[in-house]
This record gives sequence, structure tokens and C-alpha cells, in this order.
Amino acid sequence: MSTTSTVVADKTLSTPSSVGHPQPAIVYSHVGKRFGRTVVLEDIDLSVDTAETICLLGPSGSGKSTLLRCTNLLEVPDRGQISIHGQVITDKGADVDGIRTRVGMVFQRFNLFPHCSVLENVTMALRAVHNKRREEAVAIARSKLELVGLDHLRDRRPAQLSGGQQQRVAIARALAMNPEVMLFDEATSALDPELVGEVLDVMRDLAKQGMTMVVVTHQMRFAKEVASRVVFLDHGHLLEIAPPEEFFENPRSERLQLFLKRVL
Repeated sequence: MSTTSTVVADKTLSTPSSVGHPQPAIVYSHVGKRFGRTVVLEDIDLSVDTAETICLLGPSGSGKSTLLRCTNLLEVPDRGQISIHGQVITDKGADVDGIRTRVGMVFQRFNLFPHCSVLENVTMALRAVHNKRREEAVAIARSKLELVGLDHLRDRRPAQLSGGQQQRVAIARALAMNPEVMLFDEATSALDPELVGEVLDVMRDLAKQGMTMVVVTHQMRFAKEVASRVVFLDHGHLLEIAPPEEFFENPRSERLQLFLKRVL
């Protein structure tokens, strides 16, 4: 993927070339969000290509998770618009439920139903939202569980799984809905260190398979190895975007330089 670089005011922006991608997967246009008097997102402009993996980095409270939540309308922007494959999802009257089936999201916490088996956790939305027959839902669920390496544990309850396994079930559940985009909100932050790798491996495989992903993470190695571009947010402002090598080796803004010095 080729990139072009642009300097806007005091921001360094690197945006993907349109060659080969006539319609981006996600476009954020002047997106803003406040909670009371607190500015959480301010004038966010970002375009995400199909099959691209974007990693969002920044300090706590920088707006990363809010930007993800706006992408599937768990939060509604106060201004600006967001489109997915050309459909403006922030328009009044947009089909919110339909949009959420197109955008899979994996949270810090696994949010599995403890009284249901692994298989039931994955098939539940397929049957309730997509009205799949049980046999078809089971076939889809098992294929996604196999993808994340857990089909052999399909009859277990969440409490019988490790944290890493539970998060992989959550990923399988999101993938079963056949989303166009996957969002990951610090998907490994609640895991013990030795379990982080198994979840990141699944995310790496998804990136290799061409899934469009926007990932909030503190895993710098993952961002270096997997991201198409890395985005730095601070106090709701998008300060810098660049391919990983440029982002980590030649940060242009003083704020990013300070951030990387503290976290690396």
C-alpha cells in the first residue's frame, strides 16, 4: 500500500493512496464528541482502507476507545460523520442494529454468558439477529471456533476456560456475524501476560487474511509488526499518522516523541 504525507497545521498526517481502493472501508470526517464540557474527540479526519489494520495509540483518556465506540454507534458523535463502505452510519434514521452486524467489536472484558456453553455463546446472536436455523448457526459457529483454535472446547462453559481462551471465544462470536470491519478495544489488557500472545496470534492471522481492523492497543510490538499505519491520539486530537517504521523510528511531533520515550 502506498502512502502520501501531508502536514496540516501542527499535525503530520499520512493518508493511503486511493489507487486500488476506490472506496475506503471507513471514513471519519470532522468527527467530534464531548461528554459535558470535556472534549473527547476533536475534528477527527481518518480514512481506513479495506484490508488495512490501523492501530490507535495514545495515553489514557486520549479518545481511542470513544472513537471505536462511535464506529458502531455505541456512542454517537456530536458532529461530523462516519461512513462504512460508502454508507453514512451517523445519519438520522440509520439502521443501528444493521450497522452493528457489519461491525464486529471485541472489548477488554469478554462479556460471555456464563450459563451457556462456548458453542451457545457463539450461536446465540446468529439465531436471534440473523434468524439462522440451529444447524446452520452451529456450522458457522464451529467454523469460527476452529479458526481461533477452540472448536474442541465448544461444550465447555466460560468459567472452564482461561482468560485468553475466553477472549478468543469473544473474537469467534464477533466473526460469526460476518462483519466487514473488526474493532478491538484493548483486547489483551485484562489478560495475564502469558496469555496475551495467543490472542494477538489470532489478530495477526485475521490481518493476514485481509480483515479490516481498527485496534486500540498498548502492545507496541504488535503495532510495529501488524499495523498498516499507526495513529497517535492525545486529548481527543489526532496528532500523527504514519506507517509503523516511520511512526516509531522518526516521530515528528514532540508529544509523540515523549509518549514513545515513556512507553518503549
